[in-house]
Amino acid sequence: MQRLSFLFKKPWFLLVLGLCIAVASCQSSTDSSTTEKDPTTAEGEKLAKQYCSTCHSLVAPDALDKETWRKHALPAMAPKLGVEVWQQTHYYHPPSATISQENWAKLVDYYEKLAPEKPIKATPPTPLVNDWSIFKLVKPAEIKTEIATTTMVTIDSTTGQIYTSKETDPALYKWSATLKPTQVRTLPSPAVQADFVDDGTGSHRAMLTCIGTMLAVDKPLGELLEIGLDKSTTSAPVTLSNQLPRPIQSTAGDFNKDGLSDWIVCGFGHNAGGLYLLKQRADHQFDKVVIKEVPGATQVITGDFNHDGWLDFMALFAHADEGIWLFTNDQQGGFTDRNLLRFPPVYGSTSFQLVDFNKDGRLDILYTCGDNSDYSRVLKPFHGVYIFINHGSNQYKQTYFYPINGCTKAVAGDFDRDGDLDIATIAFFGDLKNNPAETFIYFEQKKTLTFIPHALPVYTYGRWICMDVKDWDHDGDLDIALGNYSRGFLNEVGFTPTWNGFIPLIVLENSTSFLK
Repeated sequence: MQRLSFLFKKPWFLLVLGLCIAVASCQSSTDSSTTEKDPTTAEGEKLAKQYCSTCHSLVAPDALDKETWRKHALPAMAPKLGVEVWQQTHYYHPPSATISQENWAKLVDYYEKLAPEKPIKATPPTPLVNDWSIFKLVKPAEIKTEIATTTMVTIDSTTGQIYTSKETDPALYKWSATLKPTQVRTLPSPAVQADFVDDGTGSHRAMLTCIGTMLAVDKPLGELLEIGLDKSTTSAPVTLSNQLPRPIQSTAGDFNKDGLSDWIVCGFGHNAGGLYLLKQRADHQFDKVVIKEVPGATQVITGDFNHDGWLDFMALFAHADEGIWLFTNDQQGGFTDRNLLRFPPVYGSTSFQLVDFNKDGRLDILYTCGDNSDYSRVLKPFHGVYIFINHGSNQYKQTYFYPINGCTKAVAGDFDRDGDLDIATIAFFGDLKNNPAETFIYFEQKKTLTFIPHALPVYTYGRWICMDVKDWDHDGDLDIALGNYSRGFLNEVGFTPTWNGFIPLIVLENSTSFLK
């Protein structure tokens, strides 16, 4: 499954800006009573498990509607089994096909028969509260000369500066406290993530992950660049690594305990991609080592998860076999991986965060899914924000879900400073036509895992593809910066956008410190 992933993330950029094809393959939710009564359904379910579950979690027939299965998902799946497709719904079985014509017909019938006529709609457990909650809007002046195509927004916690990048005429921009932009330097391609480094010598630098191309193509044009941010800096960027397959996140860490910072790069790719270790040598050059060579690598979080003194990491993959894996450092230059959570390939995983929601000393998982730029571009009831509570021994159980169409990223933090964790979410592929308010939601936690969802009225100012959360104004509370990618990627037929296309970003300034 290949997707548009916004990992501005995340990691948020899901959001990698490019169309990536998701093959919505097969899972069955049919219960045993149904299969016992209907032998045809039972056989179809058996074929789905036989031909689909070997490479990813199964997709239930009711995950998509009949038309989407018939015209999009099944025709996309057919070539994976060697079946040729003609005019969307006609199939030809060459001798090399791995499934017989008879069994393929049964598989098609299974999905078309059990799928609903229309996409299933989710019902939120708590209705949205339309207000500004604890935030106030700060926005820059419109830039009427170009459409906003922001691909990255990040707050430098050291200086309080906001930095952005964009798809058109790629460059790095710095925004003043009054949100006036200054171009720092041009870039070879749009930056989708930035890490800031201050080595104690007074040199302030940014490590930029540049995607290479927004298009869903297998062109390894991405780079990891080091750029000086000091006023006196005029030197050219330093390339740590290039020829990367559409990278969307880079994470630093000393994985071999040699005192030098290495990097793990998520190469989302298209048909090809991978998770890579950039191992720093004594001469400060980097060797690229493949950790896992599959497309869809989306986000990495580091930590010593087995408490052995060596740095490990967790990684989110959003291609076909979606899920979160733990990579344990083997202390010999490699990693041993173990799956923690697995999701069906129609989920469109977009971000995760490790935080302790129930204050038991264990890190829980905050997860979002909602990338909807694939063959099944319908609203999906399982898209949204999830919380998986850590029960120890790498066992996680889902304890919270709030449906959000096209959810792109979630960030947890104590926004209202009452001692518990709240959540901010964005949804690039939200229900833009009927429920645009869901494109940004602030979840205020009132008691353990009980939230009030505030829909701030910011959807008229842009379409949010990236988000960062830090104390922008240095007043002690968490502020939120949102990046506006205002063009393209519209799934609703006949829908005309009404949001502002000329504001690259906005800031939601937290007023909690003033209220206390």
